[in-house]
Amino acid sequence: MNKERDLDGWAEGERHNVLEVAGMLGVSPEAYRAEPANLVPALQDYVSRAPFEEFEQSDRITMHADLMSYVADYLIRKHGARWSVDSDSTTPCGYRYVVEAVGRDGRTRQLDPLQTVAQEFAHPPVDIVRMLAGAELTLGLLSPALPATHSAPGPPTTR
Repeated sequence: MNKERDLDGWAEGERHNVLEVAGMLGVSPEAYRAEPANLVPALQDYVSRAPFEEFEQSDRITMHADLMSYVADYLIRKHGARWSVDSDSTTPCGYRYVVEAVGRDGRTRQLDPLQTVAQEFAHPPVDIVRMLAGAELTLGLLSPALPATHSAPGPPTTR
C-alpha cells in the first residue's frame, strides 16, 4: 500500500467533498474558492438548525466528515497547510491523515481535523468560527495574545 498515493486520493476526495457541501448550502464553488470563510455563515446556520437528537449514527458520521473536510480545506487555502500521513498503530492501516502547517514561530505542527470537529461537538453549541480558530491556534497560525501585563491602548486622557 503506497501511503503517498493514498494521500493524494484522500486529499482530492476531501477537496471534492467540501465543494459539494458548499454547493448544497448555496455557496458557489467560485465564492468558496475566492474566500473559504464565505462558507462559515451557511455552515453555522446548517449546524445550528440540525436536529442532532433525531440523527442516526450515519447522519452524525456524515456531519463530522463534512466539517472535517471544511476545517482541513480552510487551513490549506488560508494558511498553506497540507495533508500529511502520521503513523498510528491504533488504526487498521497503521497511519492516519492529518493536516500539517508551519506556525508563525517556524515550527511544523500537525492537527487531526476529525478530532477538532469531535472536540467542538463535545462542547455545544457547535460554533464554526470557534472550531476554525481552535484549529489555527493548535497549528500556531495565529498571533500570540498580548501578555497579561500588557494593557491595550485606550483613549488618550487629558487633565
